[in-house]
Amino acid sequence: MNKLLPVISIVVPVHDEERSLEPLYEELRAVLDPLGRSWEAIFVDDGSTDSSFAALTRLHDAADNVKVVRLRRNFGKAAALAAGFRHASGDVVVTIDADLQDDPLEIPRLLAKLDEGFDLVSGWKAQRRDPLSRRIPSRIFNAVVGRVSGLRLHDLNCGLKAYRADVVRNLRIYGELHRFLPVLAHDRGYRVAELPVNHRPREHGRSRYGVERYLRGFLDFLTVWFMGRYRHRPLHLFGGLGLSLSGIGTVLLVYLTVLKLGGEAIGHRPLLTLGVLLVVVGLQFFSLGLLSELITSHHEERNGLADDLHVEEVLAPRAHEPASR
Repeated sequence: MNKLLPVISIVVPVHDEERSLEPLYEELRAVLDPLGRSWEAIFVDDGSTDSSFAALTRLHDAADNVKVVRLRRNFGKAAALAAGFRHASGDVVVTIDADLQDDPLEIPRLLAKLDEGFDLVSGWKAQRRDPLSRRIPSRIFNAVVGRVSGLRLHDLNCGLKAYRADVVRNLRIYGELHRFLPVLAHDRGYRVAELPVNHRPREHGRSRYGVERYLRGFLDFLTVWFMGRYRHRPLHLFGGLGLSLSGIGTVLLVYLTVLKLGGEAIGHRPLLTLGVLLVVVGLQFFSLGLLSELITSHHEERNGLADDLHVEEVLAPRAHEPASR
């Protein structure tokens, strides 16, 4: 393996996958070496309780293009990916799960798709080798997220993805937001594509996903939706809700005022309580929106958030050469 700065970084989150690590590296080497491009494999041990770290240590000693990052405990896949991204040196970053269900033979196709002008290419497990109890909720989840976010992908959570390096450097992921990396990238203006990939049956270990994963995923999606649409204009959300509620409350109070002027008693009517409540809650939402705007403005000024974050390319004027005499 040459000592050039790697062009391709393969990030592999690992949690209790000791039996699959060496076969995975061998498959990666068989696929990537013939490409003639320098590459590195970054294995992130996310608090494994088996002998995964020992297996990774042996890999590191045997190969000069292997990095091993060991987290203090199991922080989750998002933290493992974020750690791998920070240690990636390549111009292109590819993520792949360590359980051997993702096929490394698909990596050249992902790279070719990137070369067509995309910034992120997400795999789509068209023939998914998982139980029906996982496939059906996953389809519903992907359909709902696609409809709300505007990014229609069949498989948001496929572990096999290829990114340009600036994409992963500009995305901050935490909690369980790794499921929504294509949505986060799409919100930042990056070009996202999807490619059907081979999905293999699980040979080692067991799946750690349960039904609660989809509930957490829905809550995480609300976070992504809010951050993508209202992060820089929170008053549009809270102020809109506040004005709507206050408006409805005001209409109710005006109606009750008309009845009162007509001589009807209104003190016992539930509408009076509802009207006052809606006005008060509406004002609170509006005030929350104003405070959020102040916090957002202060945060951006303090951190010097530049418009260049959204700039893809600048064509500067060419210097004029002095005319020859």
